[in-house]
Parts: sequence; C-alpha cells; structure tokens
Amino acid sequence: MARVKAPPGLRAEVRRSAPSLAAALALGLLAALAVGPAWANAAEPGPGPVVAVTDPVSEPEATETQDPTPTEEPTDPLPTDPAPETTAPAPETTPPPPVTTAPEVPPAPTTGAPAPGGPPTAVPPVAPPPPVPPVRPPPPGSAAPPNPLGVQVTTQDVTLPEAYWNTASTATTLQVTVHNTGTTAQRIRLSYRLPAGLTDVGTKGCTAAGDGTYRCGAWTAEAGVRFSALLRLRVDGAAWKQMPLAGSVQVVADAPGVPGEATDDQGFAVLFPPGPPVPGIDLAADEVAFDISGAASTLALRLGNTGAVDATGRVEVVLPPGVTVPTPPPGCVAVDPTRTRCDAGLLAAGKTAELRLPVEATPEAQREAPLSGAVIGQLDPRSGATKQVQMSFRITAAAALATPVVSPPAPTGSQGVLPGGAADDEGGMSSVQGTAIILIVVSALLVVLALTLATTSLRRRLNGPAPGPAPNPVD
Repeated sequence: MARVKAPPGLRAEVRRSAPSLAAALALGLLAALAVGPAWANAAEPGPGPVVAVTDPVSEPEATETQDPTPTEEPTDPLPTDPAPETTAPAPETTPPPPVTTAPEVPPAPTTGAPAPGGPPTAVPPVAPPPPVPPVRPPPPGSAAPPNPLGVQVTTQDVTLPEAYWNTASTATTLQVTVHNTGTTAQRIRLSYRLPAGLTDVGTKGCTAAGDGTYRCGAWTAEAGVRFSALLRLRVDGAAWKQMPLAGSVQVVADAPGVPGEATDDQGFAVLFPPGPPVPGIDLAADEVAFDISGAASTLALRLGNTGAVDATGRVEVVLPPGVTVPTPPPGCVAVDPTRTRCDAGLLAAGKTAELRLPVEATPEAQREAPLSGAVIGQLDPRSGATKQVQMSFRITAAAALATPVVSPPAPTGSQGVLPGGAADDEGGMSSVQGTAIILIVVSALLVVLALTLATTSLRRRLNGPAPGPAPNPVD
C-alpha cells in the first residue's frame, strides 16, 4: 500500500514552531527569575546597609608599661598599681557580594510561509545572548570612626573605725582608681568634692578650689592603663551629727589633635560606726542595693534592747536626695521626703526588733551611687534616761557601673537571599518574602501551563487525519 506523504507546508510549520516555542519558554523562565527578586526588592521599604561579620580578632597579650608620668607641677598624687590593658581592634567589614542582573533575551526571528510546492524555508537558530559583566554596587558609606577618648573612675568608701568616737578628728585615706578606656594616650585631670566635716590634709598636687572642691594636676596615661591615687583626708569629731555624708570624684580626659573630651564621675560614702557608744542599746542597718533594672529595694534595720529594763523603741531613717520610702509600712510615717520615722513598740530587756522599709531611687541618684543614708535609734526605758545612737549605711546601684551595650553586626545576606532584617518579630516570613515567593511560584506555573498547551497543540497536529494529496498544479 502506498505511503501517504505529508504536504510540505505542514512539515515546514512543525519545524518553524518548535524553535519559536523553545525560545518563548526560555524567555518566560528568565523573565520570571529576573522579575521575582526585583519586585521583592521594590516592595521592601529601603533596607539599611548590612554589615558583614568577620572572624573575631584575637587580642594581643597585655604587656607591661611604665606608670603614667605627671605632666604638670606641682607634683600630682603619685599613681600606684599600674595595670596596663590592651583592647582588641574593631572588626573589619567586607562589602556585600556583587549583584548581577538577568540579560535580556531578544525575540526569536520569524520566517515567512514557503511558496506552494516550493522547498521548506529553514529557520535560523537563535543566537545565545552575549555575556553581561557583573555590576558591582557602590561601596557603602564608611561609618564614622569611634571616639578614641574614654576614661573611667572608681572609688572606695571612707569607712571610720570604732576609735573615731574617742578622738577629736580622724585621719583617713580615699583610694581612687582611674582607667584609660580609650584607644590613644590621654591627659587625665582629677578633681573631687568633700562633704561637710571632711578636709584634705596635704594630698600632693591638689589644691582647694572653694566650696569643698579640690583640683589636682594631670597624668599622661597610655591606652588601657589603669592606675590608683590616695587622697589624704581628715574627718572632724563632730561630723557624725551631719550624717549621712557623701562626696564625689570626677575625671576629665583629652588628647592632642582629638576634638572634645571624655568625663566620668563616681560618688563615695562616709560610713560611721554605731554611736556615740551608749550602754543598753544596739543598732544595725544592712546595705541597700539597686539592681540593673532600678526596681525598688529594701532597707533592713535592727534595734536591740541590751539593758536590764524594758523600753519603748523608735527609729528614724534619713536618706540622701533622690532616695525615698515610697510607701511607709504600718507603724511608720514620712516626716519629710527624705526622713521616715517608725515605732518599734515595747522591747523587753534582751529583745531585738527588726524593721523592713521599701526604698526607691531616681535614675540620677542611682548613677551617683555609692551614696549613704543614716538611721537613728532610740530607747525610752521605764526608768532612766533616754538612750540614742546613730549610724550610716551604704547605698549602691548597678546602674553606676553599667556601660553601653554594643550591638553585634548583622550577617551579610548572600546574593539571591533576602536580608536578615526582612524577617518578622516572630521568626517567620515577612510580607516581602511572601510576595517574592508567590511571584516566583506563579511564574513557574505560567511556564508549565504554556509548555503543556504547546505540547498538546503539537500532538493534535501530528496525530490528526492525514490530508489528501495536494492537486498537481495545472501546466
């Protein structure tokens, strides 16, 4: 049986549609891949620059340095116990990887239909797109260099012994430690303020500036160096009548060629023992400490009757400015904003009453800590004279030693990955990420649908009934 031949027109149509369909599918796929991230980036509201995380830089071992030398006359308080420290250099940042754009694919060329009975026209192949060099984004703006200046001061308290009650005045010392926390050599100046009843008695390099303030000379300290100085003080024998007493120390640092200056200050407390000593009465107070949250703390007091006769007890708490008892407990009443009086009731001989008072402090007062408060205890016995003693207690706060927290750099997103800041607070995908994924999925479905329709159409043409032989042209 003779084989039926397909007409040349059908064969040419099949040959012509195959390359055109392939080119159209390739164009749709490339457009989906290029437009999806672009729409996602356009939907995102201007992300900030992303900093790359580099490997941690190991710190060099600390090396010993000489004591900082004074730069002014007269001689400054001699620094002692140098403890040089080194700081790790700031981590370097790397620019984000280059971003490339998808090349544009030119439309496939078309050919005209062949003449009836003529030979089929060949479809030229589609030329590959020329390579597009990667586009490197401009380098991000350089961050402002950190301030090379930095200084920190810490103090001890002036704690008086029991012998204070038996002398006209007591000589003591106040230790001050200064730390160059900057990254360059600095000139550090020191000054301090003493409360009433305390005077300086010959600290070298320091002179009175009036109103209980003293100014000292300056030291030149290298970066990371820590040193101490002793201030020589004298406490008057009647200073206890003005408790609570507290002072402060301030340091100022600058460096040649560096604008501005760095400052720091810290307070110190003057702590008196219970007294003046009186037989038959005992008084004690615990330290008040505020944690980093700044929440209210508690002051615990104990008043004891160590005599042989029952007595009625009473205590009075005196707090520094900024520290208060917000809600006096039962049996207590606020005399003024800084003074609270409490009745301890009848204390039998040999018994002790304990009281607990809530205490709050303003942020300013916590930054000035350590501070001191005072408590006055009194016993009125059934017979005999009234007995009274007083003492001071320490108030500390973690906020006085807190330093700013440096946020770690965010990781750099690789090419084709959304920045880390695009995630929502709950750790899931943000709206920008969801939009990008939807666009990519829809584009992929459109490509699959186009491919399916093209394949179905081609099969119908190939499997359809063969057309009859074309009539011969008339000569």
